[in-house]
Amino acid sequence: MRALKDRVAGRVRGEIMRQQGAMRVISVNTGLPRRVDWQGKAVLTGIFKEPVAGRIPVRRHNLDGDRQADLTVHGGRDKAVYAYPSEHYPYWRAELPEVALPWAQFGENLTTEGLLEDAAGIGDRYRVGTAELVVTQPRFPCYKLGIRFGRPDILRRFLRSGRPGIYFSVAQEGEIEAGDPIVLIERAGHSLSVAEIALLYARGGDDRDLLERAAALESLPETLRDHFGELLAHQP
Repeated sequence: MRALKDRVAGRVRGEIMRQQGAMRVISVNTGLPRRVDWQGKAVLTGIFKEPVAGRIPVRRHNLDGDRQADLTVHGGRDKAVYAYPSEHYPYWRAELPEVALPWAQFGENLTTEGLLEDAAGIGDRYRVGTAELVVTQPRFPCYKLGIRFGRPDILRRFLRSGRPGIYFSVAQEGEIEAGDPIVLIERAGHSLSVAEIALLYARGGDDRDLLERAAALESLPETLRDHFGELLAHQP
């Protein structure tokens, strides 16, 4: 019940921010894959991104100047743009006081203000700069986040934090710059929030109603729909 109340409160906060026009891009971040040493092995990763100035073109699969190293699990149509709320950074600074946390520390393309996972529904459509982005899923990080932080335990911490960030597909190519407003232009009907999908995934599917809704959610990537469908099939 507490978790449900928290989700509802998150949606209310999100609606207030939208009405006040408070959603915006704080930083646009890009980076090309680089080879690094990790636990005795050479690893190619694109998680090292840095803030960039000016208007940055947004393409169907990524931003100009940005690439993913392993396209089997990163990037692609459903993970073209990754956004991470600036509101989460104070939490991480308290959790990891010894770690420097500049914008893009989580490998995000967009560091945002006012758009949180509780208020972003799967399939919601936003105008950011001249581009239009569609919410697709939360982030479930791989070991490369550990490379970025220099500590493997960040994976467990990240998943337990309930702060996954938001992946978008690109519905309309355009340009984005730091300071651009984020404007909701279409709300997906009968959807689930990014936070709800992340929580459902983390719990292993203990809510049949949510599993049914997630498995039937057309805006959710097929791999996740299949995952929730399999969990549903094993429900008593």
